[in-house]
Parts: sequence; C-alpha cells; structure tokens
Amino acid sequence: MNTPAAHGTGKARLGLLSLGALGVVYGDIGTSPLYAMRESFEGAGHALEVTETNVLGILSLVFWSLIIVITVKYLLVVMRADNHGEGGILALAALIPEKVLAKPGRRVLMLIGLFGTALLYGDGMITPAISVLSAVEGTEVATPGFADYVIPISIGILIMLFMAQSRGTGSVARVFGPIMVVWFSILGLLGLVHIVSDPAVLRAVDPTRAIRFFADNGSTGFVALGSVFLVVTGGEALYADMGHFGRKPISVSWFGLVLPGLLLNYFGQGAMLIADPEKIDNPFYRMAPQWALYPLVVLATVATIIASQALISGAFSLTMQAAQLGYLPRMKIIHTSSQEKGQIYVPAVNWMLMLACIGLVLGFRSSTGLAAAYGVAVTMTMVITTVLFYVVARSRLNWPLVPTAAMAAFFLAIDLAFFGANIPKIPHGGWFPIIAGFIVFTVLTTWYTGKKLVGQRIRGASTPLNTYLESIVKNNPPRPSSTAVYFHRRPGMVPPALVANVRSNQVLHQRVLVVAVITDEMPFVLPARRVKSTDVGHGVCQVEIHFGFMERPDVVKVLTDKLGVDPLDVTYFLGSETVLVTPDPGMAMWREHLYAFLYRNATSAARYFRLPADRTFEVGMQVEL
Repeated sequence: MNTPAAHGTGKARLGLLSLGALGVVYGDIGTSPLYAMRESFEGAGHALEVTETNVLGILSLVFWSLIIVITVKYLLVVMRADNHGEGGILALAALIPEKVLAKPGRRVLMLIGLFGTALLYGDGMITPAISVLSAVEGTEVATPGFADYVIPISIGILIMLFMAQSRGTGSVARVFGPIMVVWFSILGLLGLVHIVSDPAVLRAVDPTRAIRFFADNGSTGFVALGSVFLVVTGGEALYADMGHFGRKPISVSWFGLVLPGLLLNYFGQGAMLIADPEKIDNPFYRMAPQWALYPLVVLATVATIIASQALISGAFSLTMQAAQLGYLPRMKIIHTSSQEKGQIYVPAVNWMLMLACIGLVLGFRSSTGLAAAYGVAVTMTMVITTVLFYVVARSRLNWPLVPTAAMAAFFLAIDLAFFGANIPKIPHGGWFPIIAGFIVFTVLTTWYTGKKLVGQRIRGASTPLNTYLESIVKNNPPRPSSTAVYFHRRPGMVPPALVANVRSNQVLHQRVLVVAVITDEMPFVLPARRVKSTDVGHGVCQVEIHFGFMERPDVVKVLTDKLGVDPLDVTYFLGSETVLVTPDPGMAMWREHLYAFLYRNATSAARYFRLPADRTFEVGMQVEL
C-alpha cells in the first residue's frame, strides 16, 4: 500500500519525466505545424484549391491521422513491445525469438528491420534541415526583405547546433521541457483564437469529411495525403525514446499538452484559411499578429533546434546500438554525462549529419522543397514497424492470432496508404532518403557479413583452449607471476595472440584470463549476469563478459570489480588482423574493399574496451577475405 509521501514522490517523478519527454520526444512532431498545412495544399506533385470543403477534408485527415497513428498505434499498441524498457525498430527486431528467425526465409525479418534502421538515418538528415529552414522562413513574413538571408542564417544555426554536440546535452536538456511547454501552449493559443471566430471548423472531426475529400479530389486528394503525413512524422521517436522516459510519462505528455496543442493549432489554421485563403503561403505565421512575429520566429527556431537535437541524439544512440550488435565497426563514442548512459556523442556521425544537412539546405533551398523529400523514408519505416510488431506480438507476447492479425492489417492499410501517397514525391526529392537508406543498409550488411567471414577464417585456424594448454604446459614454460588477459571472439578456443606470444617469448603467465566480450540482444545486462567464469586449469580461466547493446563496454572495470584483477599487475593482449581482399568465395570484390576500408578506419579494440595504452600489446595476423 502506497503512503501519501510515496504517492506524492511518484507524482513528482512522473511530472519530471513527462516534462523531459516534451523536450526530447515531441520536438519533431511538435514543429510540423510550421509547414504541414501549407504542404497539404501546395505540396510537390499536387495543388489543391483552398475551399471550405477541402480545408475541412484536410483537417479531418489530420485529426484522424494523429488519433490512429500516434495515439492508437504507437502509444496504445506498439509501445507494449519493449525490449527491457527500450524501444525503437532495432530493439523491436532484437525481440524476435531465435526459433522464429531460424525458420526458412524468416531471416528476412532481421534484414527489413535493419533496412528500417538505415532509413532512420535519412530522417535524421532531413529533420534538422527542414525544421530550421521552416522556422527561419518566418522572417520573410515579418520582413520580406529578409528572404535572401534565410539560407545563410539556417546554415549558421545548423553549424552551431552540430558544433555544440561535443559539449553534451545534459545542461541544455534541463530547459528543453519548459521551452516546449511554452511552445505547445502558444500553438494551442494561436489556434484557439481563430477557432473561436469560426467554431464551425470543428465539423472536421466527422470522418465523412475525409471520405468526401477523396471523392471530390480523386488522385490529387490521394497525393495530398502524402503531405498530410507530415503531421505524424515524429511517431517513430515516441517508440525509439521510450527507454529514456517510459511509456506512461510519454503518454501523459501527449494527452495532457501535445495532442491538444497540435489539434487546436491545425484547426485554427483551418479556420483562418476558410476566412482568408490567400494566407496559404505561410498559414502558421499568418495566424500571429504582426507585433508577435519576431518573438514567434525566435521561439519556433528554438523549438526546431530542440526537434533537431532529438533526432541527432537518436542517431548517436542508434549508431551505438548497431555497433554493439555487430552491424557497424567500433567507432569513437564519448559519454558526455557521468550520470546518464544515454547521453553520448559520436563525432563521425555528427559531422556526417552536419554536412548532409547543409547540403540539403543548399540543394533544396526551402522548407517546401525539403518537404518533397520528407516522408518517404518515414512511411517505409512505419510499414516495417507494423510487420515486425505483428511477429513479436505473436511469437514473444503470445497475442491471439485473429485479433492481432486484424489489428496489424488495419495499421498496415493506413501505413501503405501513406507510403503510396508519398511515392509521387520520389522524383521531387524523395529519392534522397531512399538512397541514403540504401547506402547505410549496404554498410550495415557489409560489415556484418565481413565480420562473420573474418571470424570463420580465424576460427578455421583455431584450436580448443584446453587442448592447446595441454600441449604447452608439458614443456614447463616460464610462468611470470603477473596476470595476462587475452581477447578472443569465440569462447573455448585459443586466442591467436596467446599462440603468438607463447611462440615468440616462450612464456605463459601464472594467471591467464581468456576474455570473450559478448553483446546480448537486450539493452542492458543485469550485474548478476555480467560475468561467466570457467576454470580451464593450469592457471587459465575462460571469461565471458556480457554487455547490452545500449552499454559502452568497460572491460577493465568489470575485471577489477568482478574478478579482482589488479590493474597495476596485468597485461592485455589483443589480436590485430590485417584484412586482405582476395577473389576467393565470400563477398563481391567491391564489398570486400568496403569492409577493408571500414576495418582500417574503425576505432581500435584497445580504445573501445577502455584498455590502458601502457599495458596493452597488439599481435598482428593477416586474414584473407
């Protein structure tokens, strides 16, 4: 039974988490009002007349999209599938039981999950660019002469945003939530003023208005659905950020402030357009009185920076997960907070995203141009999420077949409708996130396949550890009193570095730990499951150290805390392979060259595992692909 104090503490914590969710989870979807209504009428490949019937039809589509896709699909259904509290498409794919993946043809499930992950990088490139551009474009409404400065100002903001990433988001994140409270409150207030002047706009809640819209506009109405989709582009962020805040705080934020603020703003824009169709050029800023335009531009710019920050941080987390699961090479990852595991900085990804965002701004030159590129990748990801969720719901959650299949079919029909409506965007810029997704997918699959091939080549020359020990201890080699730690991917087999050291130096340390660092398909590993140790004999111990795919491996700390290794009396030995590209069976030559390039530029295992440089030796060997 909860005491009043405990109950109060629980409420306070829920409030803080809900406030934090506002600043991280809802930045993307919260800035969609800047451009979504305009693009629904004047988007790439279609042009709708701004009539009362069309405005009510678009608003009906907006309303039911937010209810069905965000409220029902993500908040009420998909977020029930959590991987030890973590969400996102990669965590969802990791939930698929091995027995399911082992069936013929089912490995394709992991591939489509991986492709969905790759598409999210394309989303991470477009979101900062379109969000910042759409906010700065408000200066054109306030002062038309500012038009020539929109692109330079946007690029300057993006550069400052990405340069600030190395400082970490901890201190800035404390103000994200309060700022977004102000943002959503202003959204609602701006909309409410116009709704009061024409309450009849609320008729758009009737779903028959959406049906009539399609009947009146035919194929043009269907293409317009691709722009209506912009109102739900932050849906994947809800699921991906679940591990940071939890399902309940995210839901409280949505129902308490985000959904009301968004609906009031969209309906307010609709009421204004019915009264004055000429304001379709920028309906969001046209809602505000002249005196409030500059403050609103500043607030919108800050909100879009917050939205961009959420996507950038998500790309960092996704990169760490992919590297831990073996789909990306080791790379430099900097933890910017000693308290929060999720606050990380990945320099390589940061600069790649910055260059991509600047290139998109220079290439498309307006939020309208970028809106044509936005949506294709996200709709594909949502389709993949629905498919993977159905598999997880049946195989992991044991949900009944008929209702689960019916629900998945309903969501899939909605997702495919949005996807089909976005296809006409491909010639107008929608090709960019698809190409970016395929490039990232190629890198992910090439690294994973190449790593398996290297492992097979090394394994072919491996000997069981106990067999090798029996062969060398009979020669009574010198046994220095210190501890030696050897790393090897395959538990139970002798590390090549151990063989090379014994052959060259004719010594076997008195205490030898053969360590296999294993990444489990779960975000975090419980302390009790962290280490598994097996005595092989002759002072040699086989050690398995388990980490979750959201954790940064700190091998030295684990060995010190769990196995009592003296950090001043230990030497670490690592195998360092030189990958040689050959025409032998394996991968296509171009993929082998790609793998070799990635391998050469990967962060060293010593740095990745946080090994002390003055106590680490690398033993080289050549491996032919």
